[in-house]
Amino acid sequence: MRNDRDRFPQVALALPNAGRRRFVGGLVAGGVIASLSPWGRATAQGVTETRTGLAPVLSGTNIDLVVAESPVNFTGRPRMATTINGSIPAPTLKLREGDTVTIRVTNRLREATSIHWHGIILPYQMDGVPGVSFPGIPPGETFTYQFSLEQTGTYWYHSHSGTQEQTGMYGALIVEPRAGDPIRADRDYVVVLSDWTDEDPMRVLTKLRVQSDYYNYHQPTVIDFFRDVAVMGLSRALEKRAMWNQMRMNPTDLADLSGATLTYLMNGATPAGNWTGLFRPGERVRLRFINGAANTFYDVRIPGLKMTVVQSDGQDVEPVTVDEFRFGPGETYDVVVTPKDEAYTIFAQAMDRSGFARGTLAVREGLEAPVPALDPVEWLTMADMMGAMDHSVMKHGGSTMGVMDHAAMGHDMSGMKHNMFGMNHGAMAMDHGHHAMHGMAGGALAKPSATVRHARTEYGPSTDMRVDTPRTNLDDPGIGLRNNGRRVLTLADLKTIGGPLDPRGAEREIELHLTGNMERYTWSLDGLEFGKSTPVHLKYGERVRVILHNDTMMTHPMHLHGLWSEVETPDGQFLVRRHTVPVQPAQRVSFLVTADALGRWAWHCHLMLHMDMGMFRVVVVS
Repeated sequence: MRNDRDRFPQVALALPNAGRRRFVGGLVAGGVIASLSPWGRATAQGVTETRTGLAPVLSGTNIDLVVAESPVNFTGRPRMATTINGSIPAPTLKLREGDTVTIRVTNRLREATSIHWHGIILPYQMDGVPGVSFPGIPPGETFTYQFSLEQTGTYWYHSHSGTQEQTGMYGALIVEPRAGDPIRADRDYVVVLSDWTDEDPMRVLTKLRVQSDYYNYHQPTVIDFFRDVAVMGLSRALEKRAMWNQMRMNPTDLADLSGATLTYLMNGATPAGNWTGLFRPGERVRLRFINGAANTFYDVRIPGLKMTVVQSDGQDVEPVTVDEFRFGPGETYDVVVTPKDEAYTIFAQAMDRSGFARGTLAVREGLEAPVPALDPVEWLTMADMMGAMDHSVMKHGGSTMGVMDHAAMGHDMSGMKHNMFGMNHGAMAMDHGHHAMHGMAGGALAKPSATVRHARTEYGPSTDMRVDTPRTNLDDPGIGLRNNGRRVLTLADLKTIGGPLDPRGAEREIELHLTGNMERYTWSLDGLEFGKSTPVHLKYGERVRVILHNDTMMTHPMHLHGLWSEVETPDGQFLVRRHTVPVQPAQRVSFLVTADALGRWAWHCHLMLHMDMGMFRVVVVS
């Protein structure tokens, strides 16, 4: 039933677990407590400021941004946040294709800061990554960003310093086409999804380093064991539990952080706060979804309403109509909906099903639609853990665990072969920091190599799992979304309008493995954390195929700065242009890159803690 939420201005959203209600539901009025200065007012002719949702909108070619601390209260516990112009999210920057913009960023923090313009193609000196493309912005100083906008679409910006992104420093960036937008809509809303923790992010990291599943409240229980006994019998249930124990892994370890510490936000509003976008029945409404979370994958749907996806990472795609989509930190999707009833819930549940963000599309303020229950938690299958066939190898503390027959077994491990035997894969490993392969028709590599090459550096303490037979399919929506009765978007559904920017095939291949050690809570590429690795070198103008091979049990949204990633099918056919590519557990994904931007660029997992703990490389184009 719909109701008037304004009658309850300070009541947390009622959820089943009362002990965690404060974190999951938050406060109706949760957010920035006060803003003491008129941040971001017009300072040059043509600059305007309006408000939509909870963030101001700045436009024009000259913009001033101020980074400072602001008091916030999302859960009933006042905390300090890192804000831009005193708001969370930061102001939405509405810019225009072809303009050269000047953005002055003043740092009023007691520490250095930075802003990275995520997905924007610009000179590397303007990219905003301290230690890679510029020194950072010291306390009390102003840095002037200046760049021309040669693209259109939905993007965002955020801090690339420390944990400032987690503490509130992110906002939307919209580049409007100069000749008019081909995507027709009567209403246009930015929907920024993020996550907030009352804890000090460094304290959170310390807990994870001591116990990597510290925030996992969905671990297997005695009840789960007896349910398995009822389904598969005592012997097989014991085998299943022994197998997971032997691997020292948790089948519900889908996310590092959960609703145990996170409050999930939509446009800076808690679930109880219920951000609302208004419409008239029959209007076409464009929703620009941005995942600005530090550590959360969201599954987004609007019950009772189909969504037509029209943009992916700012690039127009052939329209595809779905009920639901998953996206990780850094990704963006634009959808068009045509609501006819009075109210609809925008429901964004965390991938681990520990909480959700939500908002409402309504014909007037105060209306609500029913909020769906969280989907049940699903266990990772052996295919998620070790690939598509039966030769995946997992290494723990120097011992190698052997061949497992695991395809499509899910919870039923009856097909598991427990004849573990050692295999000396170390002898087969190759030093391949950057594999180069030449030849084939016309000197181009027609399709990605299927041969798995583990670097010698993977055989060390930073890697606890290796996948020898990865999945290459792109039509899998991922754990928790398979066969759920809804039409779920996959990478295979996305096709960028206009095809690839560069018609050339790949001249060589670079293969990088996404690696980690859950017990140590370290994340890396090819088993090397940032600081122990060397840069990836690209020659200016060359066309390169990149293969990302996930040797971990988590999905990683991989973001390459400064260059477009053109995702392809397993047989080498162009699919979609992206700036952030999600790679599922035991999956192998390839894309083509044209090295058309000189300079030093960052390349990393956009899960903030994974990046901070080492899943980061520098790319040098020269």
